[in-house]
Amino acid sequence: MTQHYSFWDRHAAILFALRTFAAAMLAFSIALLLDMPRPYWAMASVYITSNQLTGATYSKAVYRILGTLIGAAGTIILVPNLVNAPELLSLCIALWVGICLYLSLIDGTPRSYVFMLAGYTVALLGFPIVSTPQAAFDIVVSRVQEIILGIICASVVAMLVLPRSVASAVTAQADAWLAGARRLGADVLVGRGSDQERDKERIRLAAAASEIDQLGRHLGYEVASSSNIGQGLRRLRQHMLSLLPLLGSIEDRKLALASNGEASARVAELFQRTARWLETGGHDGQEADALRAALDQVRPALDAAATWIDIAVAGLIVQLRKLVDVMQDCELLREAIATERNPDLLKLAFMPDTSSYAVLHRDHGQALLSAASVALSVLACSGLSIATGWSDGVIAPLFAAVVGSILAGVDDPLPTFRSFYGVFLIVIAIHGIYLFAVLPRITTLEMLIAALAPAFVLFGWMAGRPETARVGYMLAVYISVELALTETYSADFLSYANSSVALMLGIALTGVICSVVRLLGASWIAGRLVRSNWTTLVAVAERKSDQDRLALASLMQHRLALLATRITVVPAEARRDAANLRQLRTALNILDVRRASFGLSRRARAAIEAFLAHLASICKNHVVAPLPDGLVGQLDNTIAFTLQESSAEARDEVLMGLAGIRSGLFPESPVYQPQEIEHRTIAA
Repeated sequence: MTQHYSFWDRHAAILFALRTFAAAMLAFSIALLLDMPRPYWAMASVYITSNQLTGATYSKAVYRILGTLIGAAGTIILVPNLVNAPELLSLCIALWVGICLYLSLIDGTPRSYVFMLAGYTVALLGFPIVSTPQAAFDIVVSRVQEIILGIICASVVAMLVLPRSVASAVTAQADAWLAGARRLGADVLVGRGSDQERDKERIRLAAAASEIDQLGRHLGYEVASSSNIGQGLRRLRQHMLSLLPLLGSIEDRKLALASNGEASARVAELFQRTARWLETGGHDGQEADALRAALDQVRPALDAAATWIDIAVAGLIVQLRKLVDVMQDCELLREAIATERNPDLLKLAFMPDTSSYAVLHRDHGQALLSAASVALSVLACSGLSIATGWSDGVIAPLFAAVVGSILAGVDDPLPTFRSFYGVFLIVIAIHGIYLFAVLPRITTLEMLIAALAPAFVLFGWMAGRPETARVGYMLAVYISVELALTETYSADFLSYANSSVALMLGIALTGVICSVVRLLGASWIAGRLVRSNWTTLVAVAERKSDQDRLALASLMQHRLALLATRITVVPAEARRDAANLRQLRTALNILDVRRASFGLSRRARAAIEAFLAHLASICKNHVVAPLPDGLVGQLDNTIAFTLQESSAEARDEVLMGLAGIRSGLFPESPVYQPQEIEHRTIAA
């Protein structure tokens, strides 16, 4: 299907470049007018803060102000008091950078920028003023004023000049995501495509959903957006979280019935009808009602004479009905968002707990390792400067803190630092051209703006394109800082050469140290992500987790999104399990089984708890290999115990939940066979 974009959308990058350059020149001009000592920091702050979306610019502005103020306070505390002990000062700055970076990596939301900025602001402010500690307060205050001026200019221009809302961007991404989910649902129902293709699409959708989550966090800063839009998008996201595990459950339950021709024939037509409804967009409410009626008609009654096939079919029908409900609710929510209606007034078939909140995966070990590598880099670079007595060498730890913090999230630091080595060579070259060839010929502010325009509009255009965004921002920010434009021109080749050498040395040393400390790379991180899913499943099975369905769904799907960029280093079987969200679906089924089991006899509950305890003990050390056959045998015994219970809604829900656990954890196992149960006491 061809998407039609407006003129502004098609040329968003160049418009962003022009708007940002205008804001940067406005900030620089005002800083000159107010006689600020370093007006180039106002210019650089515009590029640091600006984003194509207005809400994202506002949120980053708030975070940058907070981070700058915290970093400024840290600088005033540390530098004047420790300037006579440079080794101790370097250690304290390195620890400050490391601790703040650790907090930033653990946070994992756009708010993490506060912590990261607070960390490297101390290095940015502290190292250059060690030679003039008596002026520390005045310098820090001036720097804060210059930065805040740049932030204000970026925010005002973003608000007035062709603003683009976060709400519209999130809505467009959610529409694209739902279209992809409908295609995947139709493929699952009719068996279209290979298992690998469907797994790849699940991983892509999980990564896209994570991006929508991150973007949606800026909604609260967009004053022009209606609160109903934000509330509707949050409710829509709750529905989206249920779709991927729902589709995985349908696929596995469908596979479990494949060997039974009669059972497969009972639901084949419904699969086709549901797939056609999804392919047409899921807009037809009458067809949705007809599908629900047809599903209710086919669903077998689970009375005392019900067979295992009846239970499996009933479980599949329930999942199909949930799929229809969730998809139709998504359409209703999209209409409400488009018209800015209150989503609480909608009659939704699927109602997740609105008091629940999403949970992100946090790897404390990985964050600690990354933060420690940057802190060691800062310490090593400052130690080199102190040992050699190289005054311009303070540039090395400064850039170690800044670049190390920005690249702290990469899996394999050395290749990334190697690529950015070329970027900073370009920074040095452009700096030299402007410093010695262009700026000496500038006599007015208008000429300076005209001379800067070609390069900085290009950098802004690069920053506005996802493929080159990081490079574009780095070129714009670092060349702004390196040029150090003020009211008067001054150039010293020796100082230029020294600072350039220190810059490259700092980046090179940081790359080497980070690569040594974080030697394990992507495969180690991916292994920890895979293992964490089993750990969460163990916690649920042992009743040690207080997370509800939404929290579990958001947590494990966030892990799948994190695996998306590392999926090539994940073993094939673990990749399949992760893509199908087997651990998540098992955890959700355990919650359902436990909730419904209170309506069963003590004997049946004991059998269920004994199985879950055994499952937890095995999963504690499980990563990739198939689960032992003895476990599926115990699960079948538990199912047999439950089948002997008197017919009731609680029994039916427990049976369908156990069937979900069986199809999720043991998709390749032989079909369940009825068995006789000895009447004996089972210890929970």
